[in-house]
Amino acid sequence: MSSSSIPTLIHHNYKPPKPYNYNTTLRELSRSVEPENTLLVYQKMRRDGVLVDRFSFPPLLKATVRVRGLFEGMEIHGLVCKMGFVYDPYIQTGLVGMYGQCGCVLEARLLFDKMPERDVVAWSVMLDGYCQSGLYEDALMLFEEMKSSGLEPDNMVLSTILSACSRSRNLNTGKAIHDYISEKSIAMDSRLQTSLITMYSNCGSVDLAKHLYDKMMPKNIIASTAMVLGYSNFKQLEAARSVFNQMAEKDLVSWSVMIAGYAESDSPQEALKLFNNMQLLGIQPDQITMLSVISACAQLGALDRAKWVHIYINKNGFGNVLSVNNALIDMYAKCGSLANARRVFNKMGYRNVISWTSMITGLAMHGNADLALSLFDQMKTEGIEPNGVTFVGVLYACSHAGLVNKGQQLFTSMIKEYSIEPKHEHYGCMVDLLGRANLLKEAFNVIESMPIAPNVVVWGSLLSACRVHGEVEMGEFAAKRLLEIDPDHDGAHVLLSNIYAKARRWRDVGEVRKSMGSKGISKEIGCSRIELNGEIHEFWMYDRKHKETNEIYEMLDEVVNKLKLMGYNPNPWSVLANLEEEEKKEVVLWHSEKLALCYGLLKLKNKSCIQIVKNLRVCEDCHTFIKLVSKVFEREIVVRDRTRFHHYKGGVCSCKDYW
Repeated sequence: MSSSSIPTLIHHNYKPPKPYNYNTTLRELSRSVEPENTLLVYQKMRRDGVLVDRFSFPPLLKATVRVRGLFEGMEIHGLVCKMGFVYDPYIQTGLVGMYGQCGCVLEARLLFDKMPERDVVAWSVMLDGYCQSGLYEDALMLFEEMKSSGLEPDNMVLSTILSACSRSRNLNTGKAIHDYISEKSIAMDSRLQTSLITMYSNCGSVDLAKHLYDKMMPKNIIASTAMVLGYSNFKQLEAARSVFNQMAEKDLVSWSVMIAGYAESDSPQEALKLFNNMQLLGIQPDQITMLSVISACAQLGALDRAKWVHIYINKNGFGNVLSVNNALIDMYAKCGSLANARRVFNKMGYRNVISWTSMITGLAMHGNADLALSLFDQMKTEGIEPNGVTFVGVLYACSHAGLVNKGQQLFTSMIKEYSIEPKHEHYGCMVDLLGRANLLKEAFNVIESMPIAPNVVVWGSLLSACRVHGEVEMGEFAAKRLLEIDPDHDGAHVLLSNIYAKARRWRDVGEVRKSMGSKGISKEIGCSRIELNGEIHEFWMYDRKHKETNEIYEMLDEVVNKLKLMGYNPNPWSVLANLEEEEKKEVVLWHSEKLALCYGLLKLKNKSCIQIVKNLRVCEDCHTFIKLVSKVFEREIVVRDRTRFHHYKGGVCSCKDYW
């Protein structure tokens, strides 16, 4: 904030009351909801030649802290030096606080070190300055200095340092401070209790946080919100919602934390329901809330809901927020509308690397590799330097389009031209790129040459390629390595079982399934969603829970009969179980995406596009089935599975049968 900007922040007609004491007025204004008026009075004092004394400076510095007025603070500092008050401890503390809160923590520390006497308040102000600048380790070291100086920290200092532990996830130091509080028999006020609960919650020790929270009476909103966040971080959503529901008072932060908890824990519908409840209560969201809501829409893949959220964002003043627009690009891409994603992208007055990366990744997800790579070139032409996430996007595009040489060139340029050190995601993309192209030996060589230990993603990419190409021996090896890292990984067991099933090694299939049973590992069940008239309909394999089940299965029979006239024959190899061939042909017709598709055909009579979201990879039979439906029924069909989008039209899929 500069002097020239002050008039835009204050009431222009502000006049100090008469008669009054300037210093009293300065103190009152510095504590008011409009602390910027303090600086106006200061300017008037200077213009009128009113003496600024040592009692004027503390409230003035407090006001500059509250409005982040570094320019004014530096001017006041100069006046302090000129008038000879530089060694006044109250003014020194105010200056340390002003520089610390305005982001000049080095200047704050220089002043702090020059103070001949430092009381608890001065230490507290300096510690808070470090925390505000995110220098948590510096704060912890300063705290040790304070204890060494023989000065006992008060509850304010302890709360500040616990906040540093919380934000830096430093559980060991946080526990040590808790022990210190106990050893010194320090009486804990609600602020200190809240700081401990927040620290334990943020550091992942939810049980310790709960122990303190249960003893806290009365429970305040900050501690309760910390518990909601802690439970949400560990996907304990029922416990989080229980605390949330019991809160006597809820603010925007509380609502946002609970909504984010659902959005980040694969419960997008619950997130949107809670957002609706929040609106009914008249609580206005901020951009943090909206980012969670956008994320929930992206997970659902519900385009109508996404469009409504976009309209809401524009009506409520979030339309020009960079992070919100970046999230909208991702949301529309995941909801199957590249046109809307591109519209948002094109309208942005300013784009950062995240904007470009979101658009590139969206194109890649839809199989538009050429457009993704073209946009990547345009991004570089406009002077935006790609980051590691951008390269994940373009490598993904190459992988799903079979562009092996181009992918290898990009991987090399990432290292040599941009000095980006490859991470597990990049190696996973390269293994996937080569594996999909049936270059399994080359994919294995990439893993062997990695300077970092391969993780679950890397071995999983190789294992998945082995399943596609029926490579049993290498698949067994990849599964073994993956399970050494994560013995309970359900995907590894399922893929290995599928490899054995494809090779008709039913005894080995049985052994894998038996192992899964003994470990309590279950295969993720296929689920498909379709949005109709703003309502989300979910289908599971052989689902008969829907209220229109009979009509759906009648439509399925009708569709199958029409497709058979076109030569369709259910593919029994898409059922990787030891059943008779006719049984397999029947089972494969009950897959969730077929049921969702038939419901769409039943309800959408106007030739509109049918959009389906599935949690697993589309099987070979369903892929063939949907291609034929798009031709026979003359419908455009979009399916988002676990890895990508499939756009079906006229009997052809956008993936060109390479997925």
